[in-house]
Amino acid sequence: MTGEKLLLMLKNMAEGTVVSIEVFFLTLLFAIPLAIFLCAGRRSKINFVRWIFTGFILIIRGTPLMLQLICVYFIPGQIFGASLDRFVAAVVALAINYACYFAEIYRGGIEAIPVGQYEASKVLGLSKIQTFFHIVMPQVIKRIMPAMGNEVITLVKDTALVQVIGVVELLHVSKTTSSRMFSTVPLFVAGIFYFVMNGVVSFIFSRIEKKLDYYK
Repeated sequence: MTGEKLLLMLKNMAEGTVVSIEVFFLTLLFAIPLAIFLCAGRRSKINFVRWIFTGFILIIRGTPLMLQLICVYFIPGQIFGASLDRFVAAVVALAINYACYFAEIYRGGIEAIPVGQYEASKVLGLSKIQTFFHIVMPQVIKRIMPAMGNEVITLVKDTALVQVIGVVELLHVSKTTSSRMFSTVPLFVAGIFYFVMNGVVSFIFSRIEKKLDYYK
């Protein structure tokens, strides 16, 4: 492989990486707050509301992400006659998918808090809001951080699935380049790119966990 071809390959893959990173960050930006809403619905005391949210989360978690990407991109075109932009459809599908997983992580963290802590807070005269923000939330964040880290690492790799609706991200570029050059080198380079991105994510979550290690 000549130096010129190598530089061109790296340039194209860097552009694909930028798209992957954009999808990654936008997915987190929308999925994290959406998960709070889904978690609240999932824990609702109103049976009908709880059943709706539980059923929705079950459907999303029980079907392939690739199928969801295809549905989000093509179904609006079938109904309204105009499809979403490929990039927008990718972010919407990933955000909904990961929000459902995050919602279950949030729920598990909240329900893991002993009932005695709520009772103790009530005895101390704390309101429900004060109890949640000062007693419950710090513990929930600490408890869910390892699981959140695993899901975010998976998200880095799942950004590769958006190529199924034609979004030109890192893996798409590497596969195209590999076919054009009759070489597997671009695929190995893509693997290195993903490894580095996941290394950064792992490092960040490791630092966060250490910062939150206040219940030894």
